Amino acid sequence: MPDCIFCKIVAGEIPAVKLYEDEKVLAFMDIMPIREGHTLVIPKKHEPNFQDLDDDIYQALMAVTKKLAKKIEVELTPARVGLAVSGFDVSHTHIHLVPMQNGFDVTSKKAIEKKLVQVETAELEKVADKIKLN
Repeated sequence: MPDCIFCKIVAGEIPAVKLYEDEKVLAFMDIMPIREGHTLVIPKKHEPNFQDLDDDIYQALMAVTKKLAKKIEVELTPARVGLAVSGFDVSHTHIHLVPMQNGFDVTSKKAIEKKLVQVETAELEKVADKIKLN
């Protein structure tokens, strides 16, 4: 999809702080994180609706999501790792993994109140080094 920011990241046209990549899935740091360690996990194939993904891609996406959630839990020790599948902001299936400290961390409250702040790449890379999958 030519105008999709995530497709451009997959194609290498836009940089990202990557945590994992294989032939089906890409995981990278969110540049406007809700909490430190906020991660996006996407299928490389453009599909706006997760329920329309091919089963093998869906299963690969969820397997990587689960591994990253466990890594985030161990390395960043949040109260809980939240998972959200949205798609209104970018029309490409994506999973948000958010290290949660309270119940409002995986809601749109921060975005609605314009409290999200873009984080510098160096800071994202510092956290990424802790939670990358080998």
